[in-house]
Amino acid sequence: MNPINNQQQTDNGEKKSASFFERFSSKVAQATGSQWAFFIAMLAIIIWGITGPVFGYSDTWQLVINTGTTIITFLMVFVIQKSQNKDSKSVQLKLNELIAANKLASNRLIVVEDLTEEELDTLHNYYCRLAEETKKRMDMKESHSVEEAIENTDEKLNAM
Repeated sequence: MNPINNQQQTDNGEKKSASFFERFSSKVAQATGSQWAFFIAMLAIIIWGITGPVFGYSDTWQLVINTGTTIITFLMVFVIQKSQNKDSKSVQLKLNELIAANKLASNRLIVVEDLTEEELDTLHNYYCRLAEETKKRMDMKESHSVEEAIENTDEKLNAM
C-alpha cells in the first residue's frame, strides 16, 4: 500500500489525500450497501418485468437485464474488493497493536496474515490443542469473577 495514496497524518500535521479510486470505492461501497440501493435495484427489476409483455419477452429484452447485471456485478467486484482490502488491513493493524501492547501475548502473531497456509495450519492446530486443554481444566460456562478481572488489570498496569 503506497503511503502517498493514503489519508494519513504526517509529522508536520498535514493530511495526505487518498487516491481517487480509494475515495470512489469507499463512497460506492457505502452507497450500494444502503437500503436505497436495494430499493432502486428492485425497482429496476420490477420495471424490467413489467416491460416484458411490451417487448414480447424477446431475447433482446432478456439480454438487457443480463448484460446490465453482469456489467454492474463485474465493476462492483473491484470496488468492493478495494474497500474490503482497506478494512482488512486496518483490522490487522489494530490486532497487531493489541498483540504488541499485551505483555503476555505472543509477538509471533504480529503480521500472521503474511504466513503461509501451512504455517497458519500449524498455529491453528496449536490453538485448538490449547483450547482443548483449557476445556479440560475449567468449566467454560463459569464466568470470571470481578476480582479476577481486577487482578488481571492490575497485572497489566504493573507490566507497563
